[in-house]
Amino acid sequence: MRTANFETPIQWILPVIIALVFILLVSLIKEPARQKIMAVMIAGAGAAYLSGGGFGLWEMAFCTVLTVCAYQGLRSYSVIGIGWLLHTGWDIAHHLYGNPLLPFSLTSSLGCAICDPVIAAWCFAGAPSLWGLMRTPQTT
Repeated sequence: MRTANFETPIQWILPVIIALVFILLVSLIKEPARQKIMAVMIAGAGAAYLSGGGFGLWEMAFCTVLTVCAYQGLRSYSVIGIGWLLHTGWDIAHHLYGNPLLPFSLTSSLGCAICDPVIAAWCFAGAPSLWGLMRTPQTT
């Protein structure tokens, strides 16, 4: 079993920054295309470990579960958020098993497990455009 520890603060912060940049970029896409893109993204996340994740047929089963989340996510951001949380658990399992997402980066699965819940939280909030939120004047 190969595991790596997170020794520098940037290894904890960088996945959050990556998630925020992803959200900012996806926020540029207008609805309903944004929801469709997010559904495609969670389907793709389900296939991330297929070519060597180390869990055998369970990798295919997990991919199937996230494909169902993606299909249902075409109508519900909450289901897309659930898919991202499921992927977080899958990332943690791969990190603990010692089979990272990127074989050349031992902490890649753990980094993904930090990134994914940020995206999930945004989906649970209805995936609003962050650009729109920044432009809208706040009233009290």
